[in-house]
Amino acid sequence: MLSTSLLFLSLFYFTNALSLSNLSPRSKVGARATLGPTSTLNIVNQNIAPDGFNRSSVLVNGVFPAPLIQVQKGNQLSLQVNNQLTDTTMDIETSIHWHGIFQQGGTNYADGVAWVTQCPIKQQKSFQYQFNVGSQTGTYWYHSHYSTQYCDGLRGPLVVYDPQDPMANLYDIDNNNTVITLADWYHTSAVQLGNIFGPVTANSTLINGLGRYSGGPVSPLAVINVQQGLRYRLRVVSMSCDPQFNFTIDGHRMTIIEVDGNEVTPVQVDSIPIFAGQRYSVVVTANQTAGNYWIRAGPPGGTFDGGINSAILRYNGAPVQDPTSAPGPYQLSFDEGALHPLINPAAPGIPQIGQADVNIQLAPGINASRYFTINGVAYEDPPVPVLLQILSGTLQASQLLPNGSVYSLPANKVIEISFPNPTAAPGGPHPIHLHGHAFSVVRVSGTNATNFVNPVRRDVVAIGSSSTDNVTIRFVTDNVGPWFLHCHIDWHLHHGFAVVMAEATNEVSAQVVPPSSWNQLCN
Repeated sequence: MLSTSLLFLSLFYFTNALSLSNLSPRSKVGARATLGPTSTLNIVNQNIAPDGFNRSSVLVNGVFPAPLIQVQKGNQLSLQVNNQLTDTTMDIETSIHWHGIFQQGGTNYADGVAWVTQCPIKQQKSFQYQFNVGSQTGTYWYHSHYSTQYCDGLRGPLVVYDPQDPMANLYDIDNNNTVITLADWYHTSAVQLGNIFGPVTANSTLINGLGRYSGGPVSPLAVINVQQGLRYRLRVVSMSCDPQFNFTIDGHRMTIIEVDGNEVTPVQVDSIPIFAGQRYSVVVTANQTAGNYWIRAGPPGGTFDGGINSAILRYNGAPVQDPTSAPGPYQLSFDEGALHPLINPAAPGIPQIGQADVNIQLAPGINASRYFTINGVAYEDPPVPVLLQILSGTLQASQLLPNGSVYSLPANKVIEISFPNPTAAPGGPHPIHLHGHAFSVVRVSGTNATNFVNPVRRDVVAIGSSSTDNVTIRFVTDNVGPWFLHCHIDWHLHHGFAVVMAEATNEVSAQVVPPSSWNQLCN
């Protein structure tokens, strides 16, 4: 039987969802909806106008961004996903990936990647994702992992709070109002944009679901309210489909304390380049004269004229108006190599390039048909999910589909992966994401130097923009199952920029036991 408090929460979320479904296109964006560890996600098509341009979108419970999922360290999550999509101008099948959650303990089947760990959820069908976040804490997000669907709106933040947060003494406020999502937004459906081979340009940048576009109306912008003298933990989430953003707050420095769910020794900066899929927690002290200050999230070459690519940091008592603040000062530059894990900082294995148990080079490229390749092979969705192939007895990489895109990794070994000459694949810097793991970046872009002592640990790394870059990562194969590794620029993934790391295939059937509802997705 539900406790009184759980019953109240259930009624609250149900009532909130009903009220949101009746809102206008403008009111369905920007408002911070929240969900708990046991929740229902209805995937629906609705019209929204987050930057003043009205278009049909793919939404969770009728809102953009998708609701913030708030859970505690060690929580068991039970997330019922109901596919209620009807707009056939966009994809009408779906799946949801919980970005950065390791899915340890045998729940690889809940990783949510269509054709890698599951068949997609068909129209008018449902699937319940059940998994435990274990000892993970920090800032994550979730999004469709079916084709380019998340570019149409199915993306939202997920935060795992730590009751014994080792960084808690550095900030005063950390709540649903201090989560900041950054998203590129398109006035054309992702299905159409996915047919473009080459650059795809967003119409606007949405910060917490609101923005403006060139030539468009003066639409409302997101506002982060602060009280003078308090320290705020801002959880900045790039839910981008494509561009990187340079994140700054006029007149305010930021202290980085978390990178992709990993606490780091505090580092103070004036700006942060944040790539698709990456997250940073920063502490910002409201120590300036009470007023309005621009929050800027500029894509490369972007403008801030008229509040484009912007939101507002508003002190209590400040007038309700656009800021007039000037950018900067920019004195403390960002250096990814200066970010060091707070806990167990060393990279695994022998501290020398090429001396891991398994050493792999994944060379990005592009073929004559303009598809992206890794080691000369463009990834294509297999006819049967990779996990189902393994569970059916196919264990060798040479036999697993898609041919040439599956790499078998032995259990409990140190793996080193290098990405030489990323410029061979146009459209970079490419942010590479590995599912199922966080990895140590023993060689960051822009340098030949290595760090095995305390390299930054994360789950998305940009592999650079120089032909001499050779970003190198390390991790341990302690999580059985097939894990996707791909460029997080969704248009590039759509055009082949991916491989599958099939980890300990001979142990999968014993450790990964999907529920019967998972098998039914493929019927």
